[in-house]
Amino acid sequence: MQLSTYTNGYKLYLQLEKNLSKNTIEAYLRDVSKIGLYCSERNIEINILKPTPDFLNDFIKWIVQSGNSSTSQARILSGIRSFYDYLLLEKQIDKNPTELIEFPRLSRKLPNVLSNEEIELMLAQIDLSKEGGFRNKVILELLFACGLRVSELVNLEKGNIYFKEECILVTGKGNKQRLVPISDNALNLIQLYLDTERNNADTKPKDREILFLNRRGSRLTRVFIFTLVKELAAKAGIRKKVSPHTFRHSFATGLVTNGADLRAVQSMLGHESITTTEIYAHLDRKHLKQVVDQFHPRSKK
Repeated sequence: MQLSTYTNGYKLYLQLEKNLSKNTIEAYLRDVSKIGLYCSERNIEINILKPTPDFLNDFIKWIVQSGNSSTSQARILSGIRSFYDYLLLEKQIDKNPTELIEFPRLSRKLPNVLSNEEIELMLAQIDLSKEGGFRNKVILELLFACGLRVSELVNLEKGNIYFKEECILVTGKGNKQRLVPISDNALNLIQLYLDTERNNADTKPKDREILFLNRRGSRLTRVFIFTLVKELAAKAGIRKKVSPHTFRHSFATGLVTNGADLRAVQSMLGHESITTTEIYAHLDRKHLKQVVDQFHPRSKK
């Protein structure tokens, strides 16, 4: 089958031409490797350039029966389709054999969001007397103030903060950059953090410009941020499922609820498609209630 013969070139394509992040590239390669895993389990050999419709159908059944969620199934199939798009681009094949694959239907779940009161409760759980306490407060404030992804937060550099212009430069998925406005309160906290904890830290040379550091002078990990948020939510007595992404959802929902244009929210979140941002329009309960009160026949006085 010689799958690795083609995945090596595919990896370079994702790095150089698609300009994807390391984590995204690894995810794509894991998805494609499932073809090899399936063939190994079934003890079968195929021509990777010409998989038959029967093989692809059986492979999809195997993916479904492996217990993957609809979202995971769609992601795996998307990764494999992308792999064959690459082979088509390289003229290794003359037609993408996955073109007619049907993706599983995805349900759109409304995301959990935090109220201002719940965020204040979480902030109140931070012990500012402990090392890193003030840094953690700034992290939570920044997550909510700018709707950052965790990877964007941990890789944020000091030079990305534009105090005069009141915005930050964020590097998102695919190394795409965007400017996000930031509140005076968040800017003041960052400035205070820079003047105290951050400027007094011993920094590892490779992370000298990184904004948030651990006690060893290295950038924080994504796992640390997830753990911090979950622990603070538990201490605050918040029962809903809370993650760093919940702050991103809360940021977007707050904007939409208060009348922000969806295109502006899309730009600030770094969404490639407006359809991803549209989910937040469904969370504007106040507006929906007004519509019902105004137009439903049983609501009219």
